[in-house]
Formats: sequence, C-alpha cells, structure tokens
Amino acid sequence: MKNIIISSNASGNGKTTVTLGIIKALVKRGHTVQPYKIGPDYIDSAFHSSIAGIQSRNLDIFLMGEDGVKASLSRGKSDYGIIEGVMGLYDGTGIDTECSTAHVARLLNIPVVLVLSPRPQVATLCAEINGLVDFDNTPIAGVILNNVGEDYYRLLKASIERNCPVPVFGYLPYDESISLESRHLGLVQSSEVTGLHEKIALCSDRLEKYVDLDEVLKCCQASEASADDFHLPYTGLNIAVALDQAFGFYYKENLELLEEAGNVTYFSPSQDDVLPANTQFLYLGGGYPEVFLPELSGNPKMLESIRKALSDGVRCYAECGGLMYLTDHIDGSSVAGFFNGSASMTSRLQNFGYATLEVTAANRLLPTGLQVNCHEFHNSCVNTDEASIYTVKQSRYDGSVKQWSEGYVKNNTLGTYDHVHFFGNLEFVKALLYGT
Repeated sequence: MKNIIISSNASGNGKTTVTLGIIKALVKRGHTVQPYKIGPDYIDSAFHSSIAGIQSRNLDIFLMGEDGVKASLSRGKSDYGIIEGVMGLYDGTGIDTECSTAHVARLLNIPVVLVLSPRPQVATLCAEINGLVDFDNTPIAGVILNNVGEDYYRLLKASIERNCPVPVFGYLPYDESISLESRHLGLVQSSEVTGLHEKIALCSDRLEKYVDLDEVLKCCQASEASADDFHLPYTGLNIAVALDQAFGFYYKENLELLEEAGNVTYFSPSQDDVLPANTQFLYLGGGYPEVFLPELSGNPKMLESIRKALSDGVRCYAECGGLMYLTDHIDGSSVAGFFNGSASMTSRLQNFGYATLEVTAANRLLPTGLQVNCHEFHNSCVNTDEASIYTVKQSRYDGSVKQWSEGYVKNNTLGTYDHVHFFGNLEFVKALLYGT
C-alpha cells in the first residue's frame, strides 16, 4: 500500500476537506483507499469511512504505542493509504513534537503534504513554510493551497517555488458548498450531513481540476512490513455493541479485538426494543447522547432492557457518552438509571486531552495498579455518588500535574469518561471481558 499524510500548520485550514476530496478522487479512479486519522479523533474517521467505503483507522502513538501504530498501518490492504493529520504538523501531547503528526510521519517514513489557507501574505507564507520544513526533520513533499483565488494562487506559487524547497501541487478555490459544519466536539457527524457524498464528489472534482493529483500520488511511500501482535483468543462470548447516531465513537481496532474474542452483534439503543439475545458483554461507546436525547429517552423498553441486564450482572464497559446514558438523567431527561446520578451539558470542554489513568481502588473488574493511557473530550459533567476506582493524571506544560478521580464500578459495569484504545493495554480489555 502506498501512503501519504495530509497535514497543515494548524487546525481549521482544510485538512479534512482535502483528505476527503483525495479519497473520493481515488475511488472514482477505481482505486481502493484505506483511510487513517492521526490522533484520537472519531468524527473525522467516520467521514473517511463513509467516503472510502472502508472503515478508517487511527494512528495515535500516545494511546497505542509505536508498535500499535505500526500494526494498525499494516492492517490496511488497499491501493492507497490516505492519512489525515491532527492539529498542526508538530502539535502533539504538550510543548514538544511527541505524538504529533510529524512524529508519526518519521516513525512510519511517510511523506507529508501541507494544506495551507493563506491570510493576506506572500513572502511571509514562504517563511512559515521554510520554518515547517526545517523545524524537525520531517519529510514534507509539497503544498496544497486552500481557499484562494486563481490570481492570488499564481502569485503565491511563484513566491513559494522561488523561496522554498518544496513544490506547490495546486489549490482549492473558496467554495462554501463544500464546507463542513461543526458543533461542540468537532464536525457534525457524517451520518447527519445531508448530501455528503454529493458534496465530497464536488470537492474531488475541484481537486482534479486545480491540483496535480498525479504528482501528489508520486510522493506516496510504500508501507514497510511490521509485526502485529495485538490479538485476543476466541472464547465464544456474546458481545453487544451500541452503534447508531447517538453512539458511534469507536476505534476500528477495538471492535476487531472484540470480534476476535467473541460473537459481536451491533444494535441501536434509540431504535431497537431490547438488547441482543443472550448478551454477556455490553460495550457502550461515546457519541452524542445529548443530541439524540429524545430518541433515547423515548425508548423505555431499551432503557429497561439495559438496566435489567446490568442489574443481573451482565458485564459492561461504558465510555463517555455511554457513561452519561447509564445515569438517571441527561439534562433532566430520563435515561437508563443504572448509575446513581445525572449528566449535564456545560459550555466548555472538561478535563480535555491526553492523560494516564491508574486503578487505585479495589474492585471486581480491573486489577489495582493497572495504568493505561487515555483521552478525554467532552462538554458534559456527571454528578454521582458512585465510588471512583481511577486516579487520572495529566501532565502540564509547566511541570505540574492535574489530577482527578474517575471510573465507576457497579455490579460488573465500568462507566468512565476516559476513552481507551485497546492496543494500548491488552490486559485492560482482557480484564473487562474475562475478569481479573
């Protein structure tokens, strides 16, 4: 598989639009495309999957480790691997380049194409490009300019190719019809965008017209062979996974591990009446339960089915939106009512970013002392009198450490705001599935 990374100098400059346009253009040319997203994001990945017809994978060094990232890349078997970066090229876990797009590019030996949306500038843009090229020995193959007119593009192209050591592959003119709408956790989900495929088809047409895609593809680097030691034995466990518009935040590799371990059935908490028959393990992932609250709260049969199953001891792992769903109320509307307490939306992010959790309280699901890298990204708070089992620590730029309590165990259910990639710790998922 031949790979390229699409990055930028900052968020909001068109990485996702260009990535989706390239994926669609390649599909229209008859190629298969394996999409990837660097970092912990679920929403961009869902857009990739919808356009490519192949589920996107994440490449996150902090959550997965370097070996996990290599293994995830190796699972792609398409003609091309199109990889969208995260934030700016060199932005990672803190004030250095650790776990950044550049870190992944160097680890996997994959060239980077920069998508830049220039402000009123010419030579200054060249200085920025040279700074990106020279900063940390990252293989930058070239530049695509976004949201510029033809005359401005010609001026910028002449200046960049005189002053910078990288080519300009072309540009995308400003076109509001191909823009993607956002909400509090990022882009509005792909499943909610009316006419998404028509919108991205138009974007791919623009790319084919204004960008030399053949030159971009010449820069793609073939994958190197990597070990993949991230597997679980099959035990025949009946596993139910919530998957609909309210619950869609899952890492592809997490689901693959569950599918290796047992018999996975996907269901909709908003549309189905009851849990799949003979469920022995339930996975409630993150998503937007607060957006689809009328559908969730208005499905009392499913709420009762889940509440009864968990009260009877069915094992369950509920992440973020899943945790909210298992409380008594979300913003006053009744939900599953398994955990005592309620969830409410706030106006800002809570405990945002990478962190490391440690199991510090004895419980029936996870061994004490277990440490797992995790990520939090939510605007809600849960108020509960359930006892917590995690101590979560987040290192700060000034050397200080932010610390909070998390993770609630009741019967055989773990509810938490912390998103975990199972590649980061197989012992974590084994304990959840099979017990300590």
